[in-house]
Amino acid sequence: MFSYRHAFHAGSHADVFKHAVLVYLLRHFAQKEKTFWYIDTHAGAGAYDLRGDHAKKSGESSTGIAALWGLAHLPEALLDYRDQVRQFNAVHASGDALRFYPGSPRLAMQVLRRQDRLRLFELHSTDSRELIRSLAGEAPRTIAQATDGFDGMTALLPPTSRRGMVMIDPSYEDKADYPRVVAALRGGIERFATGTYMVWYPQVQRLEAQQFPARLKRLQAKGWLHATLTVKAAAEGGLGLNGSGIFVLNPPWTLSRMLAEILPVLVKHLGQDRKADFTMEESKR
Repeated sequence: MFSYRHAFHAGSHADVFKHAVLVYLLRHFAQKEKTFWYIDTHAGAGAYDLRGDHAKKSGESSTGIAALWGLAHLPEALLDYRDQVRQFNAVHASGDALRFYPGSPRLAMQVLRRQDRLRLFELHSTDSRELIRSLAGEAPRTIAQATDGFDGMTALLPPTSRRGMVMIDPSYEDKADYPRVVAALRGGIERFATGTYMVWYPQVQRLEAQQFPARLKRLQAKGWLHATLTVKAAAEGGLGLNGSGIFVLNPPWTLSRMLAEILPVLVKHLGQDRKADFTMEESKR
């Protein structure tokens, strides 16, 4: 359960999909002057060296962010996301090379304003130390804790500003993560019904993963959006990640239009075989 390190997967196709949507949602919240909260239940280490041992071993960024790095024509939402990765590299590396990948905490810190609040949770001992160390001096705007994000999220809801979004993306290495996500969302809705909740999950050959979207849809009849990005055929034997899905409760009405623009582009540039495809469905209020 505690062996998972996101450094192996930093900048992958799943990160591109997830973080492009995250940046878009944060931009949406920032359109209004009033403070909002961003809560991240599984924040990871915050940033990753793509030339480090973990990232080099998997090489997943080569079929993710690196595939978009030099493209001239992209939809606005993908350009904004890529610009955030470029901005992080401009500060922490030299030139225009892709060296580092910012995780969701760092992307959120770049997009959010001084009046907004970030609350980050990470239970892995090594990643939580790196995250907390990298954020020294950022309180009270940004606070990271080495604790269970499911419990941490519940304790913060509703945020004092009554505006906010929650990101939930555990590793799902432990199959207990699937019911825990559902339970956390159910509790979140009870405490903060108007909040926006974004869930990422892997496309893997596992019964829990295949049944997961249906369980999420049952949480509320209306006011959700579900999208998937498949980049390749499922491997024989059921091992490996062939895509990922995103489920958003209480999405902004413009999110479906944004996804309709970026998903075909992601299939074109990140797809690895003829099974590459996307889906999108929503239930509007």
